[in-house]
Amino acid sequence: MPDSLLTEKQLSAQLHVSLASVRRWRLLGRGPRFLKLGSLVRYRREDVQDWINTRPAGGEVDKETH
Repeated sequence: MPDSLLTEKQLSAQLHVSLASVRRWRLLGRGPRFLKLGSLVRYRREDVQDWINTRPAGGEVDKETH
């Protein structure tokens, strides 16, 4: 099971964002679900994927062609 958990640093690297961004998201309740194991913060891979899947996608749909 420990291999399926990501550290803050691993998550920031995977998402290509700063560690500060990951921490800010957590504090504001905007990031993926996380686990607190004592003083440690860990992220389940499936929770990260679920969070990514709920993010808005960009791009405008051309209403004339759709």
